Amino acid sequence: MKPGEAYRYRLDWFVSFVSVVEHGGFSAAAQALFRSQSRISTHVSELERSLGVQLFDRSHHPVALTAEGRALLPHARGILQHLRAASEEAGRAAHRVRGRVRLGAYPSAAAHLFPFLFERSAAQFPGIELEPWEGATLELEAALLAGDIDLAVRPVLPVAAGDALTFQPLWREPLVAVVAAGEDRPAGPLRLADLATRPLITIGENTDRENGHFESSLAFEQAGLVPDVVFRTNQPQTLIALVRRGIAVGVTNALAMVMANTSGVRLIPISDVPQGREVALWWRKDGTPTEAREAIRALVAEAPLPDFTHLDA
Repeated sequence: MKPGEAYRYRLDWFVSFVSVVEHGGFSAAAQALFRSQSRISTHVSELERSLGVQLFDRSHHPVALTAEGRALLPHARGILQHLRAASEEAGRAAHRVRGRVRLGAYPSAAAHLFPFLFERSAAQFPGIELEPWEGATLELEAALLAGDIDLAVRPVLPVAAGDALTFQPLWREPLVAVVAAGEDRPAGPLRLADLATRPLITIGENTDRENGHFESSLAFEQAGLVPDVVFRTNQPQTLIALVRRGIAVGVTNALAMVMANTSGVRLIPISDVPQGREVALWWRKDGTPTEAREAIRALVAEAPLPDFTHLDA
């Protein structure tokens, strides 16, 4: 039989046929399947018509199988057994993957990814306990190296210390300027030179530790500019609150703003920062991969990409 020819047959025909045999008649089969007797009779008749043979001798009470019916019976039972086995095997495959996976992410990536991952992992891998962990970029690196988490979603910059970690790229996102909603400014994107003369709030720690390696600092450095940074933060709502009050202009990654409440501010593209931030999924090179970890890795890679199409022009 060619694959397309299987459409001539309906599964419920075979279910009704086998049930009549096993329960000793049409009425008993109807009760067992919670169907009307006429529905069971119709199923068997349609199967007989499709095969071109008579399956039951209805002159007997209870009905008896014909020679053709006896020949079909083991095949009909086999169809139902194979279907049951396929369903059970698919279910076991999902439940076989068991374990705990500790996944870290910086706040805006966590807001973007965690809802999708919790929903999808519960549906596809109910045997996996997904344990979320949120922290700043440098904290994620330290947690991976210490073995406190198994996977981390963090930017490629600052560059990870040493070579113990490896990564899989996920997405790129632009840097954006964040200005107060009521600020009067020309239409169109801003340039780094426009921003360097303004008090700024940028990404990073509010100390000197590693700040020169964050994307915003590197962008100004590569342009030969020294910005007036008055505050650094990894908390998007802190940046927005200060910008909203006109204290400074923000320069941060777009996802932080897309996932935050941006009422009272506007997001403006920066025209001369073509690369922006590259975000990746990280793990230890020397870690022993588990089925659970690899399953969550695959789900992270399948997650929808952030949408940055609605930034102001």
